[in-house]
Amino acid sequence: MQNADAIYPDQPVYPKDNYLSNGYTLKSWLLTKDHKRIAIMYLLSVSVFFLAGGLYASAIRLELLTPASDLLETASYNKAFTQHGILMIFFFLIPSIPAILGNFLLPLMIGAKDLALPRVNLLSLYLYWIGGALTVWALLQGGVDTGWTFYTPYSTTFSNSYVMAVGLGIFINGFSSILTGLNFIVTIHTMRAPGMTWFRLPLFVWAHYATSLVMILGTPVIAITILLLAIERVAQVGIFDPAIGGDPILFQHLFWFYSHPAVYIMILPGMGVISELISNFSRKKIFGYEFIAFSSIAIAVFGFLVWGHHMFVSGQSIYAGLVFSFLTMVVAVPSAIKMFNWTATLYKGSVSFDTPMLYAIGFMGLFLIGGLTGLFLGAIGLTVHLTDTYFVVAHFHYVMVGGQVIAYLGGIHYWWPKMTGKMYSEFWGKISAMLVFVGFNLTFFPQFILGYQGMPRRYASYPAEFQVLNIFSTAGASVLGVGLLMPVVYLTHSLFFGRNAGDNPWMLPGLEWRTSSPPPTLNFEESPVVTWEAYEFGIESGLDLDEARRRIRPTVVS
Repeated sequence: MQNADAIYPDQPVYPKDNYLSNGYTLKSWLLTKDHKRIAIMYLLSVSVFFLAGGLYASAIRLELLTPASDLLETASYNKAFTQHGILMIFFFLIPSIPAILGNFLLPLMIGAKDLALPRVNLLSLYLYWIGGALTVWALLQGGVDTGWTFYTPYSTTFSNSYVMAVGLGIFINGFSSILTGLNFIVTIHTMRAPGMTWFRLPLFVWAHYATSLVMILGTPVIAITILLLAIERVAQVGIFDPAIGGDPILFQHLFWFYSHPAVYIMILPGMGVISELISNFSRKKIFGYEFIAFSSIAIAVFGFLVWGHHMFVSGQSIYAGLVFSFLTMVVAVPSAIKMFNWTATLYKGSVSFDTPMLYAIGFMGLFLIGGLTGLFLGAIGLTVHLTDTYFVVAHFHYVMVGGQVIAYLGGIHYWWPKMTGKMYSEFWGKISAMLVFVGFNLTFFPQFILGYQGMPRRYASYPAEFQVLNIFSTAGASVLGVGLLMPVVYLTHSLFFGRNAGDNPWMLPGLEWRTSSPPPTLNFEESPVVTWEAYEFGIESGLDLDEARRRIRPTVVS
């Protein structure tokens, strides 16, 4: 797709002052209340945790190249997969899209000057840093070997590692999520631009609204659970540990009551990103806007009702299992609505295969596999065979990496010109997207077969007949790693050598594209007044860019 500056040289020249140039000192960044600067600091912080989690993943895959436990001792392997899960889930997957893209874009998308509670936004970043620093300190001191789920009695009796320090880090980080969700809800309710009605909101905003509800309602449950765990370890009060009169099943209920909705904290924002990409790179209004918007709310609601499908083999009542199995099938419906509506949007669209669109299409394929295999695990008979095998590992990664991480990469590439004012190399972007897609499938699809054949997860050694598929998986992880590292190089290169992006390089509607790139500190020179729906392109397939721009122009009147 051509650059807007090259086609329309007469577009207005905006002042050079922007949020990046508004002070260059460390103090100006650390004390900022600008949502965009806070998003950039989140981007740098989250990337560090992603790199650390990826290093643990590399150690796991290298160990599994051979059947014997010959690279890591069993205890070290237990710590490696535990710490990989903790860093990736609590410090990358959960905060990445809301804290980075949500923070940066949500006020821009609704025509606001900033988030409603800018000081609270900065506090959420500090809490994230404090929780992350405490967790990293604990991992470097001795690590944790309980698994990222902290199941009792592993976390109460059998482990003498730094469980409580890591638990406290996650506890503090949870308040960061709560404050972010609260800020988003207040902002969406109170700071929408004139004319920005609920059904003119971008679907990205709807997805973050639903996510924020889950953050506020679900995160306190895991905080209370961690607090009870600490009380039990310190005071030896029987809460979860059966050795002192506790109930380990109670821990599982409390943990999964939060952790299954947490899956939707991770995936719902990604779905919001994909709704933007599919619509905008198809040059069509999204098909079934209201259905997609309400399906986000439905996912958030039903997400609180299906935690028990993680506990089919825990000894819970068979009748409870039947209810949870049914609800698991029901929660697939709103996700299916999104998939069908995205597909319908693509139909007869003027699709352009830019880098963000490649990630969006990759998301649809990978999330489809992840979602369908989730139904396998929701069926009581099948899950007895598949529980605690590599089938579960593959399913989880198809949803989380194939879903959320792919969406995150698509969103970063899509809004990078707006965030930085620079364009990256489309050639290297497309190469990276294809390597990520191929490497991911080569890594995790063999694990479905391994799991069905009975290979248990979390083992450092395994029978020799599983080695070939593990070699394929490790080879795929190498390709995936290269694909994930490439954006670091060419996006950084673009900051110094990339061509200017212009204000609307993709030539799309939406308030975020009606301001300069990078945006000014207060986002808009004048408060915008929305006159059309955010998704009303007025663009049929095949229109040239001049006609497309003419039809986009009336989207906003300032």
